[in-house]
Amino acid sequence: MLARLQRTGHTAGLLAYLYGPGERGHHINPRLITGDCHDAPIEVPAQGDVLPYLARALDAPVERLGTRALDRPVWVCSVRADPRHPDLTDTQWAEVAHRVVVTTGIAPDGDPDACRWIALRNQPHRVYVVATLAREDGSLHNTYRDAFRIQAECRRIAAELGHLPPAPHPTPRVQEFHVPAPSITISIEPSGSVTAKGASDNLSAALLTHAGFRQIEDWYGRRHRLPTTTPEADRASIASHAAEMLSAARFSVELDPALDTGRLTTPTDPHGAHLAGAQVLRLTDDIRGAANAAEAAHAVDQLLDSTDGVLVRLQEALEAAGEQVTDLDDDAWELADRLTAASEQLATVSEELAGTAAEIRILDSPPQRESSDRSRTAAHSAGAVAGAARATSPASANVPPTLGASVPASITPASPAQGPSPRTR
Repeated sequence: MLARLQRTGHTAGLLAYLYGPGERGHHINPRLITGDCHDAPIEVPAQGDVLPYLARALDAPVERLGTRALDRPVWVCSVRADPRHPDLTDTQWAEVAHRVVVTTGIAPDGDPDACRWIALRNQPHRVYVVATLAREDGSLHNTYRDAFRIQAECRRIAAELGHLPPAPHPTPRVQEFHVPAPSITISIEPSGSVTAKGASDNLSAALLTHAGFRQIEDWYGRRHRLPTTTPEADRASIASHAAEMLSAARFSVELDPALDTGRLTTPTDPHGAHLAGAQVLRLTDDIRGAANAAEAAHAVDQLLDSTDGVLVRLQEALEAAGEQVTDLDDDAWELADRLTAASEQLATVSEELAGTAAEIRILDSPPQRESSDRSRTAAHSAGAVAGAARATSPASANVPPTLGASVPASITPASPAQGPSPRTR
């Protein structure tokens, strides 16, 4: 179940659109299912000026604000259910709309000064909630984090309806113990030599020696250096290999970017500073270079996996960024709201693309060539009919089957009354 929030400044125009045929004529049987406009009853007759009446009922608190009114005081939320499941009844959709206005604070239960709102339906698997942000007491509803609250409530509703797959059981993580280890720096000296500093224990020294470094002990202390005869083209690969071994042994390694062969550089990022973007770029190359559907599905699954995919991780990062902005500055709610809205949009995209990798994977199965099968069946039937005709035809009784099969269908055998054909000597 997905929700989308919008704002507009013209209530009458919005209602005219929702009650009309829509841009593509997909609005069917528009009807009001619930709402609360306080002293203005919404159970109005179907005929007459219904839409102007509803618009005036919703806009009354906004008009009382005068110059304090917002530029876009109309709050619109569309909630869409999964079309793969049976549609909800109007009563069930009315309950969904009520939960939406309660969880956002548009109309909390028992609040006499709540905002005015209505809910209407004009499509299957969807409901529209329309409210004005002016409260009865003259204050304004704060829309901060409305989208986050609605999406969380929609997930709860979908779970109650059985529309969500069961959540996977989390795999318990083995507790890791951090053992303090020296920090090792591998860099290029001003002289051009590649040195490793900080390897003061025997293990790190052995790993560097195994990679190709030579140990030096002088008044500067213990350090390691690549031989000066090492080809320049091999320095980066040796340094990167040494850094990988040290990192695997839980050493903290600082590797000069110029020596990191695993860091992808691009014209826009010559130093390879944006590691996450480089990893996604590699994933893009894997998708483009996939030799079959299984390889493409494996690469796409890295993007869309519901637990550890790139989209899920990016959604969590944006949500955390929005929360961090709020912690840094309480007045930066607009920036936090944008980050949170972006996180919710990614959640919507993830749900829309669920199962895509599995759909790509089955593309490797051979297609069903029904047309070819029908052609072969028709040819077999035609051959059977032709064979039966030859078996019953007097003129073709003595003709070998291989020759009779090559006679065009438009040429009829000669009649017995015409006599045999003259032979060519």
